[in-house]
Amino acid sequence: MEGPAPLGSLRDMRTLASRLSSIKPTVFTEMSALAVRTGALNLGQGFPDVDGPPSVIAAAVAALEAGANQYAPGPGVPVLREAIARHQHRHYGLELDPDREVVVTTGCTEAIAAALLGLVDAGDEVVVLEPWYDSYDAMLAMCGAVRRPVTLRAPEFRLDPDELRAAVTPRTRLILLNTPHNPTGTVLTREELQAVADVAIEHDLVVVTDEVYEHLTFDDHEHVPIATLPGMRERTLTLSSAGKSYSFTGWKVGWATGPAPLVQAVLAAKQWLTFTSGSPLQPAVAHALDHEPDWPRELARDLQGRRDLLCEGLAAAGLEPRVPEGTYFATTDIAHLGWADGRDFCLALPERAGVVAIPAQSFYADEATGAQLVRWAFCKEPDVIREGVRRLAAADLSR
Repeated sequence: MEGPAPLGSLRDMRTLASRLSSIKPTVFTEMSALAVRTGALNLGQGFPDVDGPPSVIAAAVAALEAGANQYAPGPGVPVLREAIARHQHRHYGLELDPDREVVVTTGCTEAIAAALLGLVDAGDEVVVLEPWYDSYDAMLAMCGAVRRPVTLRAPEFRLDPDELRAAVTPRTRLILLNTPHNPTGTVLTREELQAVADVAIEHDLVVVTDEVYEHLTFDDHEHVPIATLPGMRERTLTLSSAGKSYSFTGWKVGWATGPAPLVQAVLAAKQWLTFTSGSPLQPAVAHALDHEPDWPRELARDLQGRRDLLCEGLAAAGLEPRVPEGTYFATTDIAHLGWADGRDFCLALPERAGVVAIPAQSFYADEATGAQLVRWAFCKEPDVIREGVRRLAAADLSR
């Protein structure tokens, strides 16, 4: 008697869904693993070396001990939604209904995913600033959206209004904005934002704006939420989180705010992603927003010193940076060192200098556009930055 037909091996099967097949693994995981494997200093991924306010950690512990250990409401616990609404009003004069116009997400990354899944259909076009945070590209691909990049061109990385207008077609659904901008460190000016607003109003577009670095601006640069411009409150979905402003990147507590229909679109997708986010962390983030309102300003002041330390050290090592206006990051061009490919440079860097950085080409539709750009993070302890730039200055970085 014959037995069952042999099953094919997993190697013979199509194991990855087609929607993911064209999406490369995130470069941050790869380069952070490289740092661990080689023992190199990680000046690549943007996570701080020091935690945020002790009072916020204490609030999380208190919530754990008080029993906040079961599912939170899908939109987020009321105390946090109310604190987010107060934050938006205190800083920007934006009035929000915490019950209808605020939703808590598992970090801003989920907010981006839920916003695109909730608002974009397959075939819709989305205008996005390039270079971009890599989850934008991945989520657009998962949605089946058509990406329409508008490039912030090196070395100044400013928005060209004419290129923005040229990117819009009758099939454009929304503009995906990011300011302060990762990875370039550009803070869009009020004039640049007005150009975006003009296009959005003219073509009746939604604007989804990622503002996770909203409080981390330097010198005299000011973050202006596009929702505060005339005619934009009713068409803007604003995303942010506590991760960057309060140095709790591992907590993954973010939010989306804006008109109720846009927020409900986020919630409609989010309920099938995580449903809800960490219950004891939500009241702790509410405590941060209400009771530690000055902490992000002090963090920005401290980061500005670290930015200067990194940029001066990079320049001394022959890696002249574009000094960023905000965020955690500075960008350098390595073409003069003879490298045609930033990824090759970054893969060689641990052995040559004991340092890890991020190749910026991963953030472009055409990798050739950013092939010779490298991103460095300065959200590290000053001694780590000093050692990193010392190693770079002592190394032979030429091709």
